[in-house]
Amino acid sequence: MRPLAAFLRTLREDLEAAHRHDPAARSLLEVALGYPGVHAIWVYRLAHHMWQVPPLRLAARLVSQLARAATGVEIHPGARLGRRLFIDHGMGVVVGETAEVGDDVVLFHGATLGGRSMRRGKRHPTLGDRVVVGAGAKILGPVWVGDDAQVGANAVVIADVPAGAVAVGVPAKVRRRPVEAPFDAEVDDPAIYI
Repeated sequence: MRPLAAFLRTLREDLEAAHRHDPAARSLLEVALGYPGVHAIWVYRLAHHMWQVPPLRLAARLVSQLARAATGVEIHPGARLGRRLFIDHGMGVVVGETAEVGDDVVLFHGATLGGRSMRRGKRHPTLGDRVVVGAGAKILGPVWVGDDAQVGANAVVIADVPAGAVAVGVPAKVRRRPVEAPFDAEVDDPAIYI
């Protein structure tokens, strides 16, 4: 019974993360019934569990494709997603097979964690904890995006982004937030970058 309890606890965390990150969310019930990003994550969690059993890999891919058709979010079952991921709006989000996503990450619609190579092996990005990826951003190849980094809307990231930095533009350029400056909700709000 413990694995089931842990799975249910993870689903609850996903709900609470969406509710916490989206100011438009009015209740956990609304999130559970009406948020395609949450639905995609839940189906991914099932498909990923299936992916760990080699004879079930085809079934896992088919389950993930059903989720893609229903939600507009494509998450390969081989990807590794952390806890409390929030996919806002969802439509057009793509997460490739070797992508790794840390805890408490936010992906906005149209974000891609994609590859730049057709070779086997690690070809998708790794995101640290508390990373925010803006709408339409593309993070391509086996790059690393450090903890607490932000990727601006429509940025194209093809090189590593240090922890705590902001990456904007095409190709993305890294800019650091001033360390000595006190936190200012108006200035430090990720919405100004996405």
